[in-house]
Amino acid sequence: MLSKDEIYAEIPGKPGKWVGGMVTPSDGRAEPWVAVPAIGRAAERNGAVIVEDCAVRTLEFEGGKLTGAVTEKGMIKADRVLIAAGAWSSLFAQNLGVSMPQLCVRATVAATKAAPDLFNGDAADGTFAFRKRVDGGYTLAVSDIHDHYIGKDSFRHLFKWLPAIKASFKGITFGMNAPKNYPDAWSHKRRWTGDEVTPFETCRVLNPDPSPRALKRIQERLVDRFPQLKDLQLEESWAGMIDAMPDFVPIMDEVPTQQGVFIATGFSGHGFGIGPAAGRVMADMLMGKPAGYDLTRFRYSRFSDGSKIELGPFI
Repeated sequence: MLSKDEIYAEIPGKPGKWVGGMVTPSDGRAEPWVAVPAIGRAAERNGAVIVEDCAVRTLEFEGGKLTGAVTEKGMIKADRVLIAAGAWSSLFAQNLGVSMPQLCVRATVAATKAAPDLFNGDAADGTFAFRKRVDGGYTLAVSDIHDHYIGKDSFRHLFKWLPAIKASFKGITFGMNAPKNYPDAWSHKRRWTGDEVTPFETCRVLNPDPSPRALKRIQERLVDRFPQLKDLQLEESWAGMIDAMPDFVPIMDEVPTQQGVFIATGFSGHGFGIGPAAGRVMADMLMGKPAGYDLTRFRYSRFSDGSKIELGPFI
């Protein structure tokens, strides 16, 4: 724990903005565009086969038993499959008759050019976050502006989401019609066979436009926290669809009604950070090994067994 004076010794921000804080020196950080390909190469060295530009259309069962995944390029035989498709997980699962109350929000991020070194790490307060990159610039985000586009699932899962909406309503903008190719777009079909072209082929990369409102707020808060950077402009911006559950806690479990079908989704934007640990847990689970952790909080059935929805960390 850091006092106010210790905070400003670490981060020379606007006086009076922070009264204290917490630092975790043992935490790590990574550049996604470096780390993800490196993880992929390591997986291949250990025997994994990665097939890009090839959508999984559905799963195939015989006599109630899972026999494999049907892709656009053919069948892959398997008696265990992990659905870890982020924002697309719910739509894919619906086609199998598996329901989970996952919804998505759009989050916007911006990057600056190389800038003075305020803090060589990551930091966040209640509404603003920044991360120093290896190229000398900062990656910036706001935590209280997210856009949800209303679709069929928004109505279908409304009551399960009421506690979360109540807790974070001020930070969410609601659009009345999900844009084409968004996971819950009204135009998407919800049932298909392995012979049909799926939404996952129609939209290879889910790359939504950033929110102008969020970008404006990012620039304002950068100057508010760090007046010495008032002339620093945003160089690049992007957005992503964050997959979340009504309690902001992911599902990491086997589907009780479909043996061999496992799900890991709803990471609420934290998947990159906790992905390696989640991957280890899910790998052990698929192999029938002890997870080594109490995964009750992550069970699939918590939204249907009458349990009270208890909110975890906000997005």
